[in-house]
Amino acid sequence: MKRMVNVGSVFLGNTLSALGIGAFLIPAGMMMGGATGIGLAVNHYTGVPVSATLAVLNVVLFLAGTAVLGKAFALMTIISTFYSPFILELVQRTIPAPLTEDTMLATVIGGLLVGVGMGLVLRVGASTGGMDIPPLILNRKAGIPVGVSMYVFDFIILAVQAVFGGLERMLYSVILIIIYTVVIDKIITMGTAQIQAKIISEKYEEINRAIQTKLDRGTTLLAMKGGYLGRESYEIMTVLSSRELPKLSSLVTELDPKAFLIISRVSEVRGRGFTLGKRFLERGQAG
Repeated sequence: MKRMVNVGSVFLGNTLSALGIGAFLIPAGMMMGGATGIGLAVNHYTGVPVSATLAVLNVVLFLAGTAVLGKAFALMTIISTFYSPFILELVQRTIPAPLTEDTMLATVIGGLLVGVGMGLVLRVGASTGGMDIPPLILNRKAGIPVGVSMYVFDFIILAVQAVFGGLERMLYSVILIIIYTVVIDKIITMGTAQIQAKIISEKYEEINRAIQTKLDRGTTLLAMKGGYLGRESYEIMTVLSSRELPKLSSLVTELDPKAFLIISRVSEVRGRGFTLGKRFLERGQAG
């Protein structure tokens, strides 16, 4: 079932990305990085459809990636490699006329759709194919960080498009990149973000037991020493959902109104009680 959900996410993600690119960004003349950006440049100079260039690039890069990175990579990338150019061509044929003449509106909506689409693909551990592959190969063969080479490739691709796109289009493209980058990050971490709470109190033993029994959350005691009085004690650390935070705050205040409660948001938590089911331990076992 999980594998079917992952495959469905890859199809849906590529469909949303194609909708954003084909129905909003290409009609608005936007510049883009990656394989789509190369397709836009080729389309401008030769008239070859973006989807055709994307299909050729995806297949060539897919074969190169499979040869260097192995079969496991191929299985994660094959859907995007062959489905994305097909669905992009279908979107362009289905929606031949621009849905809006407003460039900013096209930038925002297109960026949101691309961000959500790519986020869904990356969230399940799949690859979007295309120009994601050369950075992975360079990282494997030369040790070059993936992020560095991706930025270099995108800069070169945007620079080529800037020759015919102009400064205004490039500025819109900067807004586009910011939008879909932020959205991708939000989609990837959606549902995994949690609250980390650190509690400093003289009644740490009572608070520690209360969190475990009343909130059903695990805790960790961290040895600490006060900076002013030099007293040795323990700090309680726990991780919980945003909905449980008011309960924790009330619980701590009830047991010790003078307690320090430090709250921070963490992007993802993995392990027992979060990505794994809870397990009840016998008293005396480590928790």
